[in-house]
Amino acid sequence: MNYKETSQYLKVIADSNRLEILDLLSCGEQCACDLLEYFSFSQPTLSHHMKVLKDNNLVTYRKEGNKNLYKLNHDVLADITKRLTLLNTNNMPCICDVITKGECN
Repeated sequence: MNYKETSQYLKVIADSNRLEILDLLSCGEQCACDLLEYFSFSQPTLSHHMKVLKDNNLVTYRKEGNKNLYKLNHDVLADITKRLTLLNTNNMPCICDVITKGECN
């Protein structure tokens, strides 16, 4: 995952409603109708948020009858977490060394 991809994911989850949706889905697969009960916005607004999350592979979904069931894409979230964890560690080689062949300041 590169910086541009990481940045795109952070933009998507920077929306507090989408972040809350991800948190709700951490409990397991849920139907859109169940998710909607937690929010004061309309079904079309939920659909918009779910589309953004799906388009960015943060959630997966399946249809069961007339229900849309959503769940977290744990692989993508693990990649994001790994990338952010690397930013918060003294990793070798340092990005400064790679870019400038010099010393980090």
